[in-house]
Amino acid sequence: MAELKLRLSQLTPGQRGRIAAVEGEDYLSRRLLEMGLLEGEVVEVLTLAPLGDPMELRLGDYRLSLRHSEAQRVVVSLETD
Repeated sequence: MAELKLRLSQLTPGQRGRIAAVEGEDYLSRRLLEMGLLEGEVVEVLTLAPLGDPMELRLGDYRLSLRHSEAQRVVVSLETD
């Protein structure tokens, strides 16, 4: 199985990925890490707002909404056959 790396912002509802990295070393990156977007965690896209922003995610046992610009900072790995 190969891994495909994408931005979290590129996923569509129903897709899941494992967080590979949160890019940057500024306030926003630290905030994303504080919200639980940690390397190795599985994240699933639940819904997108009508214009695609924000997106609702499932991360562990809770739901989280991120703006498109925030989701672009998160790199996820998808498993492909």
